[in-house]
Amino acid sequence: MAAKARRRLSDKAESGIADASRPVALVPDLSVITDRLLSKGIAAARLRPEQVILHEALVAFLERESNENRAAGFLGLREIERLRGLAEKTGFKLDFLGERPRQHDLINMASWEIDSLARALAFEEGAALVTSNVLVKRLAEAKGIAVVFLEAKRAAEKRLKLEGFFDESTMSIHLKEGVAAWAKKGYPSSWSFSPVSKKALSREDIQEISREIIENAKVRDDGFVEIERQCSTIVQLGSFRIVISMPPLSDGWEITAVRPVKRLSLADYRLSEKLMKRVSEQAEGILIAGSPGAGKSTFAQALAEYYFNNNRIVKTVEAPRDLVLPNGITRYSISHGDQQEIHDILLLSRPDYTVFDEMRNTPDFQLFADMRLAGIGIVGVVHATKAVDAIQRFIGRIELGVIPQIIDTVIFVKDGFVSKVLSLNMTVKVPSGMSEADLARPVVVVNDFETKKLEFEIYSYGEETVVMPVRDTQKSPVQGLAARAVEGFFKQYSDDVRAEMLSEHSCVVHLPSQAIAKVIGRQGKNIEQIEKSLGISIDVREMDTKSEDNRNKRIMFDAKITKKHVVLSVDSVFSNKNLSIYIEGDYLMSANVGKQGVVKISRKNKIGKVLVDAINMKEDVALKPASSCNGLETRSES
Repeated sequence: MAAKARRRLSDKAESGIADASRPVALVPDLSVITDRLLSKGIAAARLRPEQVILHEALVAFLERESNENRAAGFLGLREIERLRGLAEKTGFKLDFLGERPRQHDLINMASWEIDSLARALAFEEGAALVTSNVLVKRLAEAKGIAVVFLEAKRAAEKRLKLEGFFDESTMSIHLKEGVAAWAKKGYPSSWSFSPVSKKALSREDIQEISREIIENAKVRDDGFVEIERQCSTIVQLGSFRIVISMPPLSDGWEITAVRPVKRLSLADYRLSEKLMKRVSEQAEGILIAGSPGAGKSTFAQALAEYYFNNNRIVKTVEAPRDLVLPNGITRYSISHGDQQEIHDILLLSRPDYTVFDEMRNTPDFQLFADMRLAGIGIVGVVHATKAVDAIQRFIGRIELGVIPQIIDTVIFVKDGFVSKVLSLNMTVKVPSGMSEADLARPVVVVNDFETKKLEFEIYSYGEETVVMPVRDTQKSPVQGLAARAVEGFFKQYSDDVRAEMLSEHSCVVHLPSQAIAKVIGRQGKNIEQIEKSLGISIDVREMDTKSEDNRNKRIMFDAKITKKHVVLSVDSVFSNKNLSIYIEGDYLMSANVGKQGVVKISRKNKIGKVLVDAINMKEDVALKPASSCNGLETRSES
């Protein structure tokens, strides 16, 4: 019987068994069962079998997958139910043959082993093997087994049941058995959470929606089953990122589907000219940080498109692949590979920029560091509630001294827009708050990118790594007097000198570069002697000529002498700021500008009398931005 059937199948092989006009016996492999191709072919009368034979190992495999809550198991068992219904309706015979594997063999059995057993069963029974796998088809033909090849047609993107819960303003949908469907609507900066169904969903409702999602993910070009575990499945289907969880991991079947509601270009963020220059010319180790739903991935997507449109080779590493990007950008899923594989591919393909979306665990951070040190420009996306938290997530995973080499810019996104930008540098200094020179150490300084203001210092203290916020401290009048005294001492070395007291026992002295060598002396002996004479620790630094020029810039003003006051009127932009008054180049005083842009100085005190005389004598009276080291100021009378 088997030999006759085999000869009959061989005769039909040339014309193609898929259009069988006479009944034949079919043995399906795993691919056509989980993709529902066999039942569709029979229902459409493209296949007219006399007998369909399922291997017991295939049934056992699907049972195992179902017990482990895997999608393939549920899809396969449902296909068998359809075949049973079609057998009763059309009259073909549904048989289960072959030896069921033992429990210890079944635990580690792979899908290709099921296909091998199906191929052997088809040969033994003289039946045709039904498959959608090209490799399985070739192996069967090489062994002389007749094959029915069913190509998995890409499904038309029909509307899913899940999509019925979405409208144009819906950010995410939350479905759970026993509860009505809820939706988050709006945008990252403004959203609401409200129900979108009147009745509670049953477990069967959630399971049906899950099966439809997974079936479409297997056949659609834009669908991927990214991660499949025993009690959870993560699917990317078009623009939807879908998480399916089930008992015992969760207390019931649940589906969460998220999609982007806005697609922005980098121009829509209205970044400052300074930041745009940094992003386009210098920054190659960028962290994009923010809380969940703040718009991190949307900004990363805009940045990737910006680089791509500027003729850069751009690739992404995602898990899952949910960024909406042009086809010219290759997207890798780390869920289907490992760090070493991604590492090798990126080094060999040599992209200019790589966007690493959703870095979560230590291997992700190590891969980011390795790629950056290899010279690849890389943009990482991390969850953080504050900008500095994104840096702290690297501490303990990467050596402290390497962090500024792999991260040069941190962009913090809040409510869909850039709210904070930090820059990192490495220096050797005495940490803020410490005064002894022998406490100097390597320090990672974290500055506000726009203002260059020092905000945090990261350094090792004993066996711990400290992230210390640096707060502005108001200089006391005593410190101002001390700074002026230090400036007076250093006038013997240069007329351009600026001193700043850091504490009672330490001071920073800014001098022109040509005067520094003379101050330091051979082997530092001169500065040591100066420190002993003044009784403080002195840090000599080169003067920033640009900031000095700005500090020495004159401010236009109008002077008016009344019966009680000398009134100096300046532009309102200087309101509530400190200005210094000079007469013939000599410092006279510092005063605070009132709300109306006016400085009032009483004529009764000595300074007022000096100023009145200078104005009447038409001497050179100048107003300049107050030096931070003057320390003394006079409140203007409003």
